[in-house]
Amino acid sequence: MAEALLTGAGGFVGRALARALPGSSTLSLGAPDWEARLAAAPLEGRFVFHLAARVHAPDDRDEAGFQRDNVEKTRRLAEEAARRGARRLVFMSSIKAQAEESRGRALRPEDPAEPGDAYGRSKLGAERAAASAGLPLVVVRAPLVMGAGAKGNLESLMALADGAWPLPFAAIANRRSFVHVDDLARLLVACGDHAAAPGRTFIAAHPVSWSTPQLVASLRGALGRPERLFALPPALLESAATALGRGEPMRRLTRSLECDASDAMTVLGWSARIGLDEAARDMARAWREARR
Repeated sequence: MAEALLTGAGGFVGRALARALPGSSTLSLGAPDWEARLAAAPLEGRFVFHLAARVHAPDDRDEAGFQRDNVEKTRRLAEEAARRGARRLVFMSSIKAQAEESRGRALRPEDPAEPGDAYGRSKLGAERAAASAGLPLVVVRAPLVMGAGAKGNLESLMALADGAWPLPFAAIANRRSFVHVDDLARLLVACGDHAAAPGRTFIAAHPVSWSTPQLVASLRGALGRPERLFALPPALLESAATALGRGEPMRRLTRSLECDASDAMTVLGWSARIGLDEAARDMARAWREARR
């Protein structure tokens, strides 16, 4: 994999992949001159790993912006890579391209795609744009990605877990999947390397899901704090959060989003190795170091 080119190498997952692929080339698609950079990028004969994206944020509903940054840039990259003889494109998508939650059973790649927001629709559109270029393509959909330096909702939850206040999550009985960033990087490398990967969509997930009380307990344990959980009905939590304009982040804590990664295990021989408690320790260590 010495002939790899990465987009999004400065992001959370991109940094882990860059460590797994030392010596790889990088391409910035977020720079104002991204088109010139794309034209000059060494695509010939390369394995292209496309991780750059406009990331999800609960209050970002700019459909046109997501389409521009995620769909059209992916289309341009895939078409240019195909035209110049790149060997394979591995596209980092999201489970949000498929669904916002799971009902009754874990999601599989072949389940109907029903994205629920602008970000999810743009990631599904980017998958389809990449597929239309004619280059051998592998798509990886990831749920929550844990690890040192994780941002977004995980960082917000870490701040809550590091406080002394009791948290009202004890009655939540949901099931959510996760993957550690280093396990995800290993899967991306396998998707670039394995002969059976092109033409497939894989889900990255640890085989053991967590509930919100388990996650908070694990984070608080890693931070050296007591669990301090009490019970309020999930419906009440959702109603109160919605009234405060925080409905979407709360639904991520109250509802299920469970994924089935068995295809990646069967086809590629990959499996996630890093469990919830180890991931929580990684996050807690980075959290403490950042506040020293």
